[in-house]
Amino acid sequence: MVIDRKQLDKPVLTKAARIIRYSPWLIHFNTGACNGCDIEVLAALTPLYDPERFGVKLAPSIRHGDILVVTGAVTKKAGERLKRLYEQMPAPKFVVAVGACAIDGGVFHNAYNVIAGVDKVIPVDVYVPGCPPRPESILDSIVFLVEKLSGLK
Repeated sequence: MVIDRKQLDKPVLTKAARIIRYSPWLIHFNTGACNGCDIEVLAALTPLYDPERFGVKLAPSIRHGDILVVTGAVTKKAGERLKRLYEQMPAPKFVVAVGACAIDGGVFHNAYNVIAGVDKVIPVDVYVPGCPPRPESILDSIVFLVEKLSGLK
């Protein structure tokens, strides 16, 4: 179905058109951890949860990404890469910190090379707690950002 620009102002199509217009592309970045959160992020992107019904897809490149999903405790080396990735993303850009390690370092909190959470390096919009968090929680946070991105909230 092709939507004409004139139709975007009609009340019936306004909400759907906004979501279609702002279909976010995800970028997933693991800063180093046990990979439990990575498995849950991948599970949230499977047909079982069907994130494409919200317009969510994985981006082929950081330059196309809208939402950066970060898992793992941020090490000094990964922190530099994370900051570079964030700077390369086009605006508007959002960050989701997934799991205890991404929020505050988790079990790796006092390690010599761990900075701590993602928010020590880049600004975070949504925190998804858990070790590892459920796929439903991850998808809920992404849907929240889709609504924020499309101006529905």
